[in-house]
Amino acid sequence: MGKFSSFALAVAAASAVAAQTFQRLGACPDLGCVLPPDQSDFLPGQYFDLRLEVHAPVNGSEAFNDGKPDEKFFVTITKEGGETKSIAEFFDVEEPELEKWDFKWYEDLFAQDANAPSIVNVASKIYRKLAIYEPGNYAVTLSYYGEQKTTANWVVRPLATKKRAKNIILFIGDGMTTNMITAARLLGHKSINGKYQSLLQMDQFPVVGHQMTHSIDSFITDSANSASALYTGHKSTVNAMGVYVDSSANFFDDPKVETIVELLKRTWDSAWGAVSTAAISDATPIALSGHSRSRYAYGSLVDQGLNSVTNYSWTSHGGPDVWFGGGAEQFVAGDGSYEGKNYYEEFAKAGYEVSLNKTSLLELGNSSKALGIFCQSHFPVWLDRNVYIENLESFKNDPLDSEKAALDLPGLKEMTLKAVDILHHRGGDKGFFLMSEGASIDKQMHALDYDRALGDLLELDDTVRATITHLKEIGELENTLVLVTADHGHGFDVYGGVDTKYLSEQETDRKKRRAVGTYELAGLSQYTVPAEGVSYGTGPNFPVNWDPRYTLAQGFSGNPDHRENFRVHKSPRKVVSSTPGHSKSDLYVDAKDAPDGFVVNGTLSVTESAGVHSLTDVAVFAMGPCQELFGGVYGNIDIFYKMASCLGLARPDNKPGGDPSTGCKSKKH
Repeated sequence: MGKFSSFALAVAAASAVAAQTFQRLGACPDLGCVLPPDQSDFLPGQYFDLRLEVHAPVNGSEAFNDGKPDEKFFVTITKEGGETKSIAEFFDVEEPELEKWDFKWYEDLFAQDANAPSIVNVASKIYRKLAIYEPGNYAVTLSYYGEQKTTANWVVRPLATKKRAKNIILFIGDGMTTNMITAARLLGHKSINGKYQSLLQMDQFPVVGHQMTHSIDSFITDSANSASALYTGHKSTVNAMGVYVDSSANFFDDPKVETIVELLKRTWDSAWGAVSTAAISDATPIALSGHSRSRYAYGSLVDQGLNSVTNYSWTSHGGPDVWFGGGAEQFVAGDGSYEGKNYYEEFAKAGYEVSLNKTSLLELGNSSKALGIFCQSHFPVWLDRNVYIENLESFKNDPLDSEKAALDLPGLKEMTLKAVDILHHRGGDKGFFLMSEGASIDKQMHALDYDRALGDLLELDDTVRATITHLKEIGELENTLVLVTADHGHGFDVYGGVDTKYLSEQETDRKKRRAVGTYELAGLSQYTVPAEGVSYGTGPNFPVNWDPRYTLAQGFSGNPDHRENFRVHKSPRKVVSSTPGHSKSDLYVDAKDAPDGFVVNGTLSVTESAGVHSLTDVAVFAMGPCQELFGGVYGNIDIFYKMASCLGLARPDNKPGGDPSTGCKSKKH
């Protein structure tokens, strides 16, 4: 049995609490780690890897056993009411080889300031591509250092073998909260005496629920592991997708979990696709197929998108039938692409039609797989593509030439409707799964550019409206579960109205603040009131005037220092910048941003340049087959299990599903 140092004994009880800002390894409070950890859920038949780690801290408050990890650890699994077996026996697999490495971490901010990391030596094993087919409760127990044990309690969800929905379309408004939806409604829809004359399409869905967005080791999530929770039913760590993060240095050896499109392809051979106004390698779209602890391994993740996981035996998702978005840097041969390859050519060799602008997108046929990469990085937002179009010339984002602007850009609606046509044709009776993301709701909220964020939210809603109409036209609406949700939220809200003319003409910040009207002084929305000489031609459900005198008083709870005048920014916003004579990471209000506004003090570190995500639950709107499953309040992982149940993916074996209309009739082999 190992021994604690005398100092460690004195502080051991406090160490778990002290390790709050930083953690030795997420979901592993003990020196023995089981990944997937305690409280994990599984779909019957879902593939996963099992990683075991035993830690031996060399120094710091947890220093133990002279830094020598127990290499003779062992692990068992017990089904409730059943016999305890070794992992190798239970899953009928060979015992893997022992792995060893070390890593370092900071116990708290004081240790980081002192540059005093704690070193940890590790002994580990990983069992790959396992599955549990019988629903129930399971206990996985890791035994190490003599009497020490770490137990992970797992739940395997009920079987569901019949495909109740032929298709699923999952719309994700990245970062979209109910407060933002409310604000967007106020901008785009006229009200008379407090009664709206029209509504968002989301408002008209028959079922509304709410999902909690916590990640596995923090109550504030990011877009990678929150998307992963939606697609796999497993929580993860910030920046990770399709894996539980282990302590090794390799970005691609962490224990994986199977995603919904991998399961769908393996079970029903259905078509699938992703559409986004972000780079296609960005967290939300790439997490459908990606397995890595780092969302920033863009080139490798694009290769996984085409070729599936190749470094270990794993499910092949067959490549997306439709992939539309930005992110040309990962496709043009060079530093940004995987192994320097030209991924336009790699996709073309794999049988894809490749589109690089709106014109060629609309000319695509429906029978072939399609790749559409329309710009570098993320799309210019709806407001710049439709109202302040002169801004497009300033972007150096052509998908082939970094010195030119991409001017022939599709919107989310055009990409989504084309994706539906291709998936409908290619999926046939086997159906399809489509994820469509309004990405810059989040990105512009980070920038505190609220009008641009709400413009993209209105674009998402307009896309949902058009998609429902199109599903009716092609006879698929009754066969399709349509979901609209978010991956996380921001601390945004509207708290009044602003007389921007009065604000601009006052000389001091304190006088400028008098322009903000609350309660009865908030007034009414002017965004739907026509103004002489103002016409954008953007159609119904969007503001007729983006720059009225009386605007919304809106703001953030987690933001950097900035200046606010509450008017639309006619070019993309930058709220802070470095100041000569100060550290580049010491950020101050940008002098060029909203110069006639007043300063709003930040609530974050002075090194932060953007607003941050918040704890808030986010809404889930549902219509179609299985819509009744989505009411109430539940965790983000439950959206996966509800979708998987509706698609008949909870299987008693690893055999293909057979006839999608009748479900699987086979028994466990």
